Amino acid sequence: MKKIYMAISILALLMMSGCTQETQNKLGRAIQNWTGTDGVLEVYAGDKLVKRFMKIDKLSTAVSTSGDTNRPYRYGYGVLDTNLDGIANKDEKRVYFEFSDYSTSYIFYESPTGK
Repeated sequence: MKKIYMAISILALLMMSGCTQETQNKLGRAIQNWTGTDGVLEVYAGDKLVKRFMKIDKLSTAVSTSGDTNRPYRYGYGVLDTNLDGIANKDEKRVYFEFSDYSTSYIFYESPTGK
């Protein structure tokens, strides 16, 4: 049984070494997404904190409908820290958000009240 596990491990390593760097990165992100990262996204206006999203498991880059071109924004889901206390309180909801890769400063997010 131990030899089977060793053979599978060696086979997996050989397969990984044959992958392109992008494929390895995608696999790494898939593992990271599966395990979670509990991230925080903070939005500043100058030196003032204006929005905070917490408990983000990943940020994704939007892809065009044809699937071959990245869109100029990233998106994710996180708890909107409405009172900016750094704690995901029970009354604060998980929302969808997106932000631009361009120099135009904006962030789009779902209303936590659903309105």
